[in-house]
Amino acid sequence: MAEPLGVAVLGAGHMGADHIRRLDRVVSGARVAAVADPDTGRAKEAAAGIDGVSVHADAEAALDAPGVAAVLIASPGPAHEEALLAAFARGLPVLCEKPMVPDSAGALRVVETEARLGRRLAQIGFMRRYDAEYQRLKSLLDGGTLGRPLMLHCVHRNVSSPPGFTSAMLVNSSVSHEIDAARWLLGQELTAVTVLRPRPSAGAPQGLADPQFVLFETERGALVDVEVFVNCGFGYQVRCEAVCEAGSARIGEERGTVVTTGGTAGVEVPQDYLVRFADAYDREVQAWVDATRAGRVTGPGAWDGYAASVVAEAGVRSLEDGGRVAVGLAPRPALYDTVSR
Repeated sequence: MAEPLGVAVLGAGHMGADHIRRLDRVVSGARVAAVADPDTGRAKEAAAGIDGVSVHADAEAALDAPGVAAVLIASPGPAHEEALLAAFARGLPVLCEKPMVPDSAGALRVVETEARLGRRLAQIGFMRRYDAEYQRLKSLLDGGTLGRPLMLHCVHRNVSSPPGFTSAMLVNSSVSHEIDAARWLLGQELTAVTVLRPRPSAGAPQGLADPQFVLFETERGALVDVEVFVNCGFGYQVRCEAVCEAGSARIGEERGTVVTTGGTAGVEVPQDYLVRFADAYDREVQAWVDATRAGRVTGPGAWDGYAASVVAEAGVRSLEDGGRVAVGLAPRPALYDTVSR
């Protein structure tokens, strides 16, 4: 039996700790070989009970640790570019949480560096592509039975926003998932974005423009709208409806266990993305491990991470300055498909 894939996990916060748990207890064929976080106490806590793991304050020290053959980046976004380039320099396959790199200039540097290598090393963590409902919707659209897609209607709601969450982050953090999902579902690049701001909710922190309504245009004439509401107060909800020439399909409806008590009936609404997309995260990481062990890289790549950063930046400009903002992508290196599938 082949040795399990030794993974260095960079970042031991909320997302990183969950991935450490997943690699150790859920995913087959992998083990946590090293954990890096500037807060070594947090890293030690996340890695507690795992045999053979080393803990580091420095990310590059973790990459060079014994037994490391791949990297999972779950550190804050601004640290991603340096970590990706360090992994590329060592020839290490990478699963990088979104955003790949928050700014488009840095994201383009990652794309260009990988393109010079002549082979893909990075998979980007747009986990919705691994969600069963999203995969079913993708299959329906690709199968053609619904006809040509005309519109996507999307909803993205959170119970509350964390401290320090800004109006721009509704676009470049929350809606970045819809950006990738729309590109993937439709097989088209997004060419323009308009962000509209209704009156802020009374539940939003002072100064936060929440909710927002985001409208994307695509290269072949489809429209994508997103209601993003990060302080809705009642649950975490993600929905998407594709409206096509011969029919429509909708995902994200709550159809869980129905609880009846006190004269009322209802279903539980997830309160967190790690609950709603738990299976998708498991499938994503397992697919990455399986592909890496087979010497392949699959799933969303660096070009997808770059495209999401460019579209998000255009959305932030629309939010701040008003009006429609065109999306301008750099020439696509031959290494990448137009839209990864």
